[in-house]
Amino acid sequence: MLRAPKPLPLSTKQARQIWLHAQRLDVREPFGEGAQAVADATAHLGYVQIDTINVIERCHHHILFSRIPSYRRADLRQAHSVDKSVFEYWTHALSYVPAADFRFFLPAMREHRREGHRWFGSVKPADTRKVMRLLRAGPLTIRDIEDDVLVEKEHLWQSRKPSKRALQLAFYTGAVTISERQGMLKTYELMNRHFGWDKLPRPASAREITAYLLDRALRSQGVVSLDSICHLDAPSKKPVARLIASRVRRGELVPVTLEGAGKQEHWTSPAALEAGGEGPPPDLVHILSPFDPLIIQRKRTNLIFGYNHLFEAYVPKAKRKLGYFALPVLVGDEIVAALDLKTDRQAKKLVMQKWTWVGQGRKTAGRKELKRVIEDELDRFERFQLSE
Repeated sequence: MLRAPKPLPLSTKQARQIWLHAQRLDVREPFGEGAQAVADATAHLGYVQIDTINVIERCHHHILFSRIPSYRRADLRQAHSVDKSVFEYWTHALSYVPAADFRFFLPAMREHRREGHRWFGSVKPADTRKVMRLLRAGPLTIRDIEDDVLVEKEHLWQSRKPSKRALQLAFYTGAVTISERQGMLKTYELMNRHFGWDKLPRPASAREITAYLLDRALRSQGVVSLDSICHLDAPSKKPVARLIASRVRRGELVPVTLEGAGKQEHWTSPAALEAGGEGPPPDLVHILSPFDPLIIQRKRTNLIFGYNHLFEAYVPKAKRKLGYFALPVLVGDEIVAALDLKTDRQAKKLVMQKWTWVGQGRKTAGRKELKRVIEDELDRFERFQLSE
């Protein structure tokens, strides 16, 4: 019987450089420009999270802007609605995902069709028949349905319109997709008609989905743990752990002992160890969304960057430390500040509500230059906020 290889020691600085390279935040323009850059960035990251908060530009646009310096909102519209290289579905949250990965989501769609969805148990068959009948005549937004009798919400984010609930259920079952967004107004379309399919692709097997989860995490995270691979997906941990053990035995994955991680196991690939390199240029600045893949797994970000991000949009104002919608600032390979920004669209300016130095940014030595490079990036960030 083969003995498991001894884990390699890995410092947090090494882990940061590997993760930043995997996230393509170590170079200025990793994906080029235009709709193809959107498709390539989404394919590499595996998902781009969608959220409704718009105190600054919504996070799906923000995440793409962080990796595509010339990004325009029209590029995402082109990729989503015209090229159809990305589509919307649920990962750990509602996200844009690569259309090439569609078959990995089909089993979940079929499960919702077979067993229902816990969020939409109150949807009546008559409401589903109604929206499907309307959809057969053409694409549909919720504003096109004016005869709903409003009902009580079952949870905070649920609509009071029965037709919207029925559309959302049809979305999760894969009967319909979101073919276009104007702001957060969604246009629904029949799945096959949107993609021009005679029939749906072949669904991925359970084994293929397990490999997909692991490969997606390795590509976008570089150094992985079971928690990071299966973020908010605990049932997948056992099959993923078995696959990791198999790949370790074959020499395709390397176990590492990550500084500060205690007993939590981590793995990486030989290629990621080689590609980690020297890290990003020390003056490369990214103002990140709190929903960015580098930030969304708070414990992981804290372990590797020593930064515990606080998302305080739902915290009473008097108890906030960083601000309503603080954005972490990455300079080189360090998170050095959190900026609570607001876009005043009427006055056409970006408003600084609070600037908090964190990590290396707390040190006074070199802070003047640090502030200068961040302010330079803020100018570019403001232009993005006010464009189009």
